[in-house]
Amino acid sequence: MNVTGHNRSPASIRDVAAAAGVSYQTVSRVINGHPSVKQSTRERVLAAIDELGFRRNATALALARGRSRAVTVLTANTTHYGYASILQGVEESARSAAYSVGVGVLESADPAAVTAEVQRAADAGGGLVVIAYDTAGVRALEAVPAGVPVVGIVETPASPPTDNRPWVWTDDREAAYEATRHLLSLGHETVHYVAIPSSTRRTGARTGGWRQALKEAGAAQPRPVQGSWGPAGGHAAGRKLAQDPSVTAILCGNDDLALGVLRALHEAGRSVPGEVSVAGFDDAPHSAYLTPSLTTVRLDFTGLGRAAFALLHGVLEESASIAPHPVSVPELVVRESTGRPSA
Repeated sequence: MNVTGHNRSPASIRDVAAAAGVSYQTVSRVINGHPSVKQSTRERVLAAIDELGFRRNATALALARGRSRAVTVLTANTTHYGYASILQGVEESARSAAYSVGVGVLESADPAAVTAEVQRAADAGGGLVVIAYDTAGVRALEAVPAGVPVVGIVETPASPPTDNRPWVWTDDREAAYEATRHLLSLGHETVHYVAIPSSTRRTGARTGGWRQALKEAGAAQPRPVQGSWGPAGGHAAGRKLAQDPSVTAILCGNDDLALGVLRALHEAGRSVPGEVSVAGFDDAPHSAYLTPSLTTVRLDFTGLGRAAFALLHGVLEESASIAPHPVSVPELVVRESTGRPSA
């Protein structure tokens, strides 16, 4: 599945005004049903609205009356570390700009349910931030109607997106590449991978970075073990990997998966890092306090949320153009859970 975003720039109230040959104040009066507009002018404006696809919903009304100071974050999860940290970043930045923040939870990936939730959020007015790390989020980003200001927080794109796609992301591919190179540099012949789900493509960015590092090193490329988002998925994957004595290094798609892998290795009597090195991803708060403390890749999810709001704020205030861009550089944090393989 590919994140398509918007294929065209949404029509603004000034676009409608230009097409109808009137001022944007006149368009505002038509939208608000003001009686002082001539019938012929009203009909011309309404025709331009229909032709350009300008949305006469709460968002359009708010933009016509001034500027709506509200943002809704659409997300399928509010508890996982990355999602929650993004929400924190959006809220902090919005609060400092005197914007209110609402959260629309995508409880299902069913297209009809996603579309209904997107419509409710759009009709509430203001702008949208969509966390598109899963199927529901990707579908929500695709379903946002033209004319509604939106910024998508997405996986690392497979190729540079066009300028009309208002996206932000972290470079997960480079982060996984560096983590894998670290494990290989310790002397491990190869690195096994426990993957998080990827809904935007068959091979996620983190999987791609891991595979690229192995290929460049001429190392064997084991089949990734599919995990989930939480420790239970890591535990199930870790039990499989623990049975193979050739496994000496494991990269996990997030720190919660690594937590489950560590438990499975302990139950199998395999020491970390004595027999198996384990690295995680995200640098969740608990990772520094595990025994052993977890080597991981630090991603600034809070900064990602701030960047998403900053981009949306510029669009809402008409002070910035839409420009997709990566945010921050991931940092490898080496702790106790990785080391040289035993003889």
